[in-house]
Amino acid sequence: MSRKTKKRSVLKTILIILLLVLLASFITGYIITASQMKKSFPRYEKIAPEFNAGYQYDHYEAEYPRQEVSFRSGDNVLKGYIYGLNNDKGVIVFAHGLGGAHDDGYLPLITALVDRGWRIFAYDATGSGTSEGKGTIGLAQSDIDLDRALNYVENNSVFANMPIFVMGHSWGGYASAAVLNFDHKVKASVSMSGYNSPMSMLCEQADEMYGDKSFLVYPFLWTYNKIHAGRYASLTAVDGINKSNIPVLIIHGDNDEVIKYYGSSIISQQGRIKNRNAEYYTFETEGKDSHNGYFCTSDYHEYFKTELKEKYDEAANANNNDEWAKYIASVDKEKYSTVNPDLVDMIDDFFSKQLNGADESTDEEAAATETTTAETAEATTSEEASSENEGNEE
Repeated sequence: MSRKTKKRSVLKTILIILLLVLLASFITGYIITASQMKKSFPRYEKIAPEFNAGYQYDHYEAEYPRQEVSFRSGDNVLKGYIYGLNNDKGVIVFAHGLGGAHDDGYLPLITALVDRGWRIFAYDATGSGTSEGKGTIGLAQSDIDLDRALNYVENNSVFANMPIFVMGHSWGGYASAAVLNFDHKVKASVSMSGYNSPMSMLCEQADEMYGDKSFLVYPFLWTYNKIHAGRYASLTAVDGINKSNIPVLIIHGDNDEVIKYYGSSIISQQGRIKNRNAEYYTFETEGKDSHNGYFCTSDYHEYFKTELKEKYDEAANANNNDEWAKYIASVDKEKYSTVNPDLVDMIDDFFSKQLNGADESTDEEAAATETTTAETAEATTSEEASSENEGNEE
């Protein structure tokens, strides 16, 4: 063997070794990241009464009966709940935030909108509340679940000929905009405190945890997101808003401690949103400018500041269940569970404005030919079958 051949052989061996080392490093990094992600997206049961400052459903049940239904999202059966069965103004499909069920903190808003004549279809997302799922999987999962929820609503006779609206908060705030990437019959959307994309939110969290070294975990985060969410992984709220061109109301608090107003939020992307039907509202008042604060009234925020803040800080510093339970027991549930009327008015007015257009659209759809309807149904069935295995790998 010539010296030149030996040299090539050595270089080839070194290159193979380097590639194997890189591959092993990537696999190790991914395994560590995947393990951390599963810890970050566990299963969330309903919040226990002793840790829930607000009223639970039994407080509302007599006046606001609900019908329980179920639908599939990947391998899991999700539970949905229909409120305001006798209302026919329109149906609002609601996607909740990460960390609980649809009726953990959102019932004051849901029941207030029922009082305004809306029918509400709310559901517990994958790995949440009464729905199946070993975990919540990731930030793209909310979009997958809302897509499946809309399929259910669009094909259920309970909602026949009703205009469909979507609304979501946080995890669900992302979904209520990102789901507009699909061709659902949605007339308008309200997105509250949502992030623009799963990756932008994950990278923002990584930056806070690892500082200027955070870029090292970006490839592993991208890989995890892609493996578990499939085609949903890269969907952004901005793309959905632009593609749909329907009215979208984007709400955010400018002191949001979870999804940064000038960071990964949808509202920070106004320069990229070309949909002229998009509207924006920023809560700037102290207390209401946070991630959840604008759900509560000004009276509650004053009450918190004068009577609860010291107790809250003590419980937070103690960081044990007994102290949290003691703090929760001291909270006035009536004050905490009274929804901000400005928020209710804002959502009700925004959706109500779209009803005339929705009625015209419904008439046009009713006049469509039987052949076109059959072809659309066949295409939808085919698309659902091809995508049913994406996401929900838990």
